[in-house]
Amino acid sequence: MGVKDCYAAIPRQWKFPRTILYLFAVELAIEIAALALFGIAQPDLYRTRLWQEGSNHGWNSNPNEIIYAYANYRPINVPLPWSQFVTNFNVVIAVLALFLLLCKGIMYICHIFYPLISLVIHAALIALYAVSTHAQAAPDMSDPDHPQPGAPWYITKSCGAPVNPKLKGYCQQAKGSFAVAIMLLAIFVVYFALSLYSLLRPARSYSLASGKSGDVESPQQRPWEMMQVPATPGTAGGLMSPTTPRTMAFNTLSGKMGTKGKGKAKEPPTRTDGKLPLRHHISMGDELYQGPSRS
Repeated sequence: MGVKDCYAAIPRQWKFPRTILYLFAVELAIEIAALALFGIAQPDLYRTRLWQEGSNHGWNSNPNEIIYAYANYRPINVPLPWSQFVTNFNVVIAVLALFLLLCKGIMYICHIFYPLISLVIHAALIALYAVSTHAQAAPDMSDPDHPQPGAPWYITKSCGAPVNPKLKGYCQQAKGSFAVAIMLLAIFVVYFALSLYSLLRPARSYSLASGKSGDVESPQQRPWEMMQVPATPGTAGGLMSPTTPRTMAFNTLSGKMGTKGKGKAKEPPTRTDGKLPLRHHISMGDELYQGPSRS
């Protein structure tokens, strides 16, 4: 099997094409929210404040330990949920996902957004957003006296008391950022599942205009250019002129119309006295009209 045969064997039809349109609309709304939330959090609008608030209640490590470690030249790793890397990473993948959404929409309109292309794109997006959700919910074990074995406190706890009321809005934004990351990850998983399903079980031909599907187009659905033109009457025996009432009349008048199977047509009769008749009509048969003779 050659390359062309392998390429032709790849399914290009979606099993549920209208579902893809609905996913585009939902993804666009969530992508805009994610880009706004991740952009607001950059570079450090509330990350350090929430870190310090958790330390005041003994829920996680103290951000000042990073400063002490740097001052004493001690190697230390910043806990993943409080690192600058996570904030920047979220902004980058939000911009990338929105750009890919625009590309997907254009490819879908141009009928080149095949399930195989979707499978590759959403596999990459699933990996990126899996890293994002893992980093936002990573544990903080840098302080043995105040370990945080699970997700940060702003995810597992309420934003109300005993949290500082001034940080309530920031806490809700952090919760929202984690929520939109989870929702986008779920949408990309649905994309991936639909792409894989369309590849494993190819869809029948589908028309969005008519809403009908079928394995093979019926003769009524085929373009008229592809249909065979019916034979013209009178040309079945060869490339002869079609027989029409007008043609038959002219052939009869000219004496060229013969009966099939009876030989050639009869020649028009002539006068025996050497003079030509004035006229000869079909209704006269073999008789001659002898008009007045010339003197």
